[in-house]
Amino acid sequence: MPLLSPTGRCQDPATGESNLHADRTTMEFIQFFVDFVLHVDEHLLELVTQYGTWIYLILFIIVFCETGLVVTPFLPGDSLLFAAGVLAGTGAMGYPEAMAIFLLAGCGGDAVNYLIGRHVGPAIFQRDSRFIRKKYLLEAHAFYVRHGGKAIVLARFVPIVRTFAPFVAGIALMHPHTFFLYNILGCVLWVGGLVSAGYFLGNLDFVQKHFSLIVYAIILISILPVIIGVLRARLGKGTPREDKPTEEDYMKAAASLARKDTAK
Repeated sequence: MPLLSPTGRCQDPATGESNLHADRTTMEFIQFFVDFVLHVDEHLLELVTQYGTWIYLILFIIVFCETGLVVTPFLPGDSLLFAAGVLAGTGAMGYPEAMAIFLLAGCGGDAVNYLIGRHVGPAIFQRDSRFIRKKYLLEAHAFYVRHGGKAIVLARFVPIVRTFAPFVAGIALMHPHTFFLYNILGCVLWVGGLVSAGYFLGNLDFVQKHFSLIVYAIILISILPVIIGVLRARLGKGTPREDKPTEEDYMKAAASLARKDTAK
């Protein structure tokens, strides 16, 4: 029999229990995810013990999704690479294998993200939507023409931005050769730096005793550029545009890329 909820609305007990169970499951997942990110070394060791060499496939999927799908920017990135390097230093994982898997996943994920953005960009440009305005698309195109390479490399070290940068670069029609060159360069620096740092520093007593604090520091340092960028924008200290992009510039770039694709 339906009951009255605290708000006065009629509520089915079965439905209420179902919703309560769903909310509890969601909270448990969020708690597990936060705990996994903050204690990634412990959980990663459990996964290595449980799955053995299959851990490399699991790591590949996590990093590929974190860099290649705009719907999964919340997956661990920097801390996961560092933790994998720490385990490689203990012999629980292979250092060359971890490097190879992360490089393949990072480069491949960004490439897929870029290609998706590149193919949907011109279609989005034909109509103004609530989420992507022509004005923003033109500004993104002009930005990547001027600073694209630097942006792709630096984005590797900033969570969330790392996930969206290649997609936006594709929508903005950043030149493919430029993107793939800096995609590889940024991935080598990102993977090589974090995995190697974990590998060579992970066995130090200080790192082992304060691993959680180091993970906090990695996360904080990673999101610091985003915080600074937001503050600069709110204070009106952003860098002025060097030129004003036009629709003609964007459509010319789209037509040029379409001709190259047809010629292949």
